[in-house]
Amino acid sequence: MRESTGADPSVVAADYFQSYSVVGLLAVVGVLFVAVAFGAGRLLRPVVPTPEKLLTYECGVDPVGEGWAHTQVRYYVYAFLYVIFAVDSIFLFPWATVFAGDGYGATTLVEMFIFLGFLAVGLLYAYKKGVLAWT
Repeated sequence: MRESTGADPSVVAADYFQSYSVVGLLAVVGVLFVAVAFGAGRLLRPVVPTPEKLLTYECGVDPVGEGWAHTQVRYYVYAFLYVIFAVDSIFLFPWATVFAGDGYGATTLVEMFIFLGFLAVGLLYAYKKGVLAWT
């Protein structure tokens, strides 16, 4: 036999959907605000296309030749490694806070060395595969 909690399920569901209706209303207002801003910008801006305005502009250099440029894939590898270590450094800040504050010092120290170990193994793997060699 089920025990009664005293709350009507339909009232609880109504409160639940009412709280989300406020979030939905704010989302609609936000979308309308952006749409009105874009519409006002489109209506108010001057439209005077000239040949100079229709040219592709790249760092003050007039476009000459074809638009494709060959780029070394190694640039992307270094950028990817930078992103990985930048994100991982974000994980170090809360660790330092927890390590200095609460009584979980030894546990957080072990977990962080495991985390840094995984990073070191990944970097060593990339080095051994020759990904980091520029030549």
